[in-house]
Amino acid sequence: MDRKKNKQPKLNIKKDDQVLVITGADRGKKGRVIEVLTTDRRILVEGVNIVKKHLKPNVDRDFPQGGIKEKEMSINISNVKLVDNQGNGTRVGRKLNAEGKLQRYSKKSGEFIK
Repeated sequence: MDRKKNKQPKLNIKKDDQVLVITGADRGKKGRVIEVLTTDRRILVEGVNIVKKHLKPNVDRDFPQGGIKEKEMSINISNVKLVDNQGNGTRVGRKLNAEGKLQRYSKKSGEFIK
């Protein structure tokens, strides 16, 4: 469903959040979100979906002899759950806090997140 004024999708996960992978080869792993790619609905998670990239020899770069470098690749945002303050994977909602600001909360425990 597209938003009318702001064309970016509204996502419940932000940079530096702790997430739990719920599907795929890395199922059950927890990690910190490095980057959120909003237009593609994908995220980069530290230590998850690691692939080996083969590099050609190049004098100007970091690998003059070439080699194999491991790096994280993005995963779909629907394959992760946000980890709440108690360390459990949870769905996320939004409601007003005591100051009247809209804040994320854990639907499992009912507590506000950060």
